[in-house]
Amino acid sequence: MALIKGISLCFILYAIFVAFVSTNNLSSLPIISPLLIPNNIDRQRKHRHHKEETKTSICDDFPAGFPPPDTNTTSILCVDRNGCCKFTTVQSAIDAVGNFSLKRNIIWINNGIYFEKVLVPKTKPNITFQGQGFETTAIIWNDTANSSHGTFYSGSVQVFATNFIAKNISFMNVAPIPGPGAVGAQAVAIRVSGDQAAFWGCGFFGSQDTLHDDRGRHYFKDCFIQGSIDFIFGNARSLYENCQLNSMANPVPVGVKSINGAITAHGRASNDENTGFAFVNCNVGGTGRIWLGRAWRPFSRVVFSYTSMSDIISPEGWNDFNDPTRDQTIFYGEYKCTGGGANVTMRAPYTQMLNDTQASPFLSTSFIDGDQWLEPFK
Repeated sequence: MALIKGISLCFILYAIFVAFVSTNNLSSLPIISPLLIPNNIDRQRKHRHHKEETKTSICDDFPAGFPPPDTNTTSILCVDRNGCCKFTTVQSAIDAVGNFSLKRNIIWINNGIYFEKVLVPKTKPNITFQGQGFETTAIIWNDTANSSHGTFYSGSVQVFATNFIAKNISFMNVAPIPGPGAVGAQAVAIRVSGDQAAFWGCGFFGSQDTLHDDRGRHYFKDCFIQGSIDFIFGNARSLYENCQLNSMANPVPVGVKSINGAITAHGRASNDENTGFAFVNCNVGGTGRIWLGRAWRPFSRVVFSYTSMSDIISPEGWNDFNDPTRDQTIFYGEYKCTGGGANVTMRAPYTQMLNDTQASPFLSTSFIDGDQWLEPFK
């Protein structure tokens, strides 16, 4: 998939650098990745040795009158870490939004790494995070289950409000990558707990438990999601379209059959819950040998359709959380998938190879009642 080719090595390496720094001194973050320096700063540097030229400002690229005035339906709040906007942090812009605002409040976030823990509370619905590209705009923190008193609270960003939208921005947790059997090292990049949330062209970076797709109806389109163990988990009802799912589990030597990762861990606990993860036209790649999902709760429900799977997927495909009693209640389906990991001849016996009729409910935004709330990308 072309999406993965757009990931900048500089961006990822800088995130790793931030992880190292953050474990030692949270205040020492003076280094800025060259990738994240706006073009106007480069121009400013060039002018330093030409005193005869007019000195430029790092804010020169901002058009006059930006952000525009509020309208009856929309407000734009501008965030820039260099002080070119009213806000220098994402959280301060969120705090400035009125409680239970009926407007669409667009928080326009300029290129850069924003090292802060961000909360969008229930009282702040209808917020949009508008980044400038998931390779150049990111919100980063480094909490773990240990440091935050539980996996659910470790998210770099936590969204509890309804009608949240994010576009062209990355969410990262840069806590140290846990070793095998590590306790309390789960590190969430974002927790999405509000209903009717949509993510367009976003990046999600972490290791264990990257994306906490907690509850509500959610839509992910053209996103890059990276992790190792259960890196998409929760009990939401979500549709993932055209997304790149990238495993960063350790490579497994030839001839070794061990499993060291899983894409999903869906948490449906009862047949009465209308939840599940549906993946359509996605691409699975990366390293390790992993399962498509494992049954975190007894009624776990996940379907992959029209998805290209590399041979990192184990032949059995799925795992019942080592509890055979769940085999009768979980719903794990596959439909017209391709690639080396899509060979179903050795799939776990509870895997369902769906026909056209069975797959139909999981193929479009109707799965998440999108006709009732999902707006087209603008």
